[in-house]
Amino acid sequence: MAEERIGVYVCCCGTNIAKVVDVESLAEDMKDLQGVSIARTYKYMCSNPGQQMITDDIKEHNLTRVVVSACSPRMHENTFRKALDRGGVNPYMLEMANIREQCSWIHEDPATATAKAKDLARGAIQRVKYHDKLDSRTAKMCPATVVLGGGIAGISAALELADAGQQVYLVERADHLGGNVASLDLTAPYLDSARDILKDRIARVMRHQNIRVMMQSEIVELKGFVGNFTTKVKTPAGEEEFEVGSVVICTGFQKFDASRIKQYGYGKLPDVITSIELEAMLRKGNVVTKSGKRPGHVTILHCVGSRDPEQHGYCSRVCCMTGLKYANEIKSAIPDAYVANLYIDMLAFGKGCEDFYKKTAEETKPMFLMHAKDKHPTIRLAGPKDGSSMIIDVKEQLSGENIEIPTDLVVLLVGMEAREDSEQIARLLSISRDKDGWFIESHPKLDPVATTTEGVYIAGACSSPKDIPESISQARAAVARILAMISKGVITVDAVYSEVMDKLCSGCRICNSVCPYSAIEYDPEKKKSKIISEICKACGCCAVACPSGVINARHFTDEQIFAQIEALL
Repeated sequence: MAEERIGVYVCCCGTNIAKVVDVESLAEDMKDLQGVSIARTYKYMCSNPGQQMITDDIKEHNLTRVVVSACSPRMHENTFRKALDRGGVNPYMLEMANIREQCSWIHEDPATATAKAKDLARGAIQRVKYHDKLDSRTAKMCPATVVLGGGIAGISAALELADAGQQVYLVERADHLGGNVASLDLTAPYLDSARDILKDRIARVMRHQNIRVMMQSEIVELKGFVGNFTTKVKTPAGEEEFEVGSVVICTGFQKFDASRIKQYGYGKLPDVITSIELEAMLRKGNVVTKSGKRPGHVTILHCVGSRDPEQHGYCSRVCCMTGLKYANEIKSAIPDAYVANLYIDMLAFGKGCEDFYKKTAEETKPMFLMHAKDKHPTIRLAGPKDGSSMIIDVKEQLSGENIEIPTDLVVLLVGMEAREDSEQIARLLSISRDKDGWFIESHPKLDPVATTTEGVYIAGACSSPKDIPESISQARAAVARILAMISKGVITVDAVYSEVMDKLCSGCRICNSVCPYSAIEYDPEKKKSKIISEICKACGCCAVACPSGVINARHFTDEQIFAQIEALL
């Protein structure tokens, strides 16, 4: 092997790494290793000055390979690859040692963490010596996009793409557009009409020449890779197949089934209703009990199905402001009604929400009562002398007293949960879900609209509870990513993928069954398996499973892995 000139760069990550790992000692020790020409530290290697340092050193010291000891490669491997490319070195001549997640974040003893960091860096240096120059390839980019879901996020994404001159297929399972927003009367915190928000947008979608609306339809198949997908959609008229370059999932959420919490009596007590049922009353302008009477006492019960250890532990985000909205609307419809908000915590996180809370408290003046997170209030029928139709028993947290709340109408603010069909969609589109059934982003902070399947994006409340502004913002962010790809005309295919040694393949098809990305196809004529490199994500499942050992994982060869292991031992 020719003598290599390796640059080693150790990131302090502010104090994330440097407070536990002795980064200066690490850099000094690496200078003595064979092939290392320079070893340096910097506060934030991922910053522009940090990247420029690498680029400048490559040119000044004629570096041929680079090792960066920093955070997880998932965070910034592409960042540093671009720095190598700007310096004139093949981007795949980079190796990262994860000394943050695997050292400083999990060890308290500086000596132990530093010793481990040095081992990881030595392994990375030895491994990078065996890296091969890999070249990315390009493929054509189909400009059409399929948008799944005709709610506010799907409508927004479709209009943005169509207004940019691109063909959009808008696929909606229901027989109308609007999604969950279509069931609302007013929206918090400004009490705007939901119908007004949707009406113009739906009209624009229906008459737009670049949007084909496919209602009562659902996607049944997606094949191919980013820029070159073939999708099959089942419509009332039969199945249709068309080519698209990208997919935007805007399938939204479903409401929690309140009958799952027995203490609330939903489905048994006639005047215990959900927020959706109240919205229907408000849209008709008539808030009444089951018997047709106007309620004198109304209790709005928050966090039904949310922030509940027995149901969903997460917050549904919109319920608090929705509860305040109902207080205003009910008092407007029934001025002499007594309205109470029974909550766990009052969260006014969005723009205008704190002002809305203060205005409601000062002008509408509902009663605010707090209950414990782990103790549900209990709703029961009232006695003949109670002056109301129901009684809510609860331990009120602010007073510390067990109290009885008289009420004629209970409104359950049901939380958001992942749709029942989310598993089916995830399987069809080869994306992942979390423990609650929400679709998982590529990165929750740095890449919140992308998924692990390139070219498939998520927007709105299909990935977690969101309000209308957040859903629209995500839809537009996904569209921006898509238009950026379309503007290039081609897409770049990662050079890291697995490949089958065709002559040695026995055709056992074990690799086909283990690939999580459906990137392997079987040729019945040749009786061989073939990996579609454009779809492959280099996870290595096939290489491990192949009984003949004839699948080569580029950039993760046996020689590279063994070199790294030997350096660690």
